[in-house]
Amino acid sequence: MIPEDRQSEEREILTRIRRGERLDHFETVRRRRDGSSIVVSLTVSPVKDAHGNIIGASKIARDITEHKRAQEQIRILAREAEHRSKNILANVQAIINLSQSDTSERLKEVISGRIQAMANVHSLFVETRWIGAEVSAIAKQELAPYLQEGQDKRIVMEGLQIVLEPTAAQAIAVVLHELATNAAKYGALSNAKGWIGLDWSRAEDGQLMLRWTELGGPRVNAPERKGFGSRLIEGTITPLGGKVHFDWRAEGLVCEIAVPT
Repeated sequence: MIPEDRQSEEREILTRIRRGERLDHFETVRRRRDGSSIVVSLTVSPVKDAHGNIIGASKIARDITEHKRAQEQIRILAREAEHRSKNILANVQAIINLSQSDTSERLKEVISGRIQAMANVHSLFVETRWIGAEVSAIAKQELAPYLQEGQDKRIVMEGLQIVLEPTAAQAIAVVLHELATNAAKYGALSNAKGWIGLDWSRAEDGQLMLRWTELGGPRVNAPERKGFGSRLIEGTITPLGGKVHFDWRAEGLVCEIAVPT
């Protein structure tokens, strides 16, 4: 049935039929007997008698509701893909801008490792259909080399199950990669006795509170100036409205991070 707000449309169709025109694939809306609406594609042709006079109209209405819904879903997904692509490229650009090293080979290695951390967390997004990623899953992924058999006690993790939206999840993945890399070179993971304590919780304001504690490694001296790793971590968290605090204790680094979820 023709909805009330489409009556003028029908008059236009009949006017064109009287002129002998044919309408092909005219998309419009019709109403079922139960009152629900459907999207249809109309084909309307004039019907003529033996003398060529137009005496009626032949109409075929095809229900294309599902087809239109699928088209809209494709448009939404395309816009979302564009947004995510721009977000990924912006993060890669930020990583490159914040990365420095003494040699070109070492610089490539540094950038590659940081981008790989982002790639790792993206595999978690696929599992949740891009809702985000859970903190413990991100941590296990980034700290996998130190969670292997025979190294169980090197990483002690504790925290609630907290799902981070993609932007925050990517940031935490890069940060944990950076902290682990630094610990393996200079900190608690650079000897056989050191270990890492990683815990997290959600604050009353909804922020993720993450604490990285290194113990048992070489004695730590507070740096006279911020290193590239520290600047990368701050440059990753601060744009999200988060905060980073480094406490260079003699027994090991303590890094506290707050980031909106």
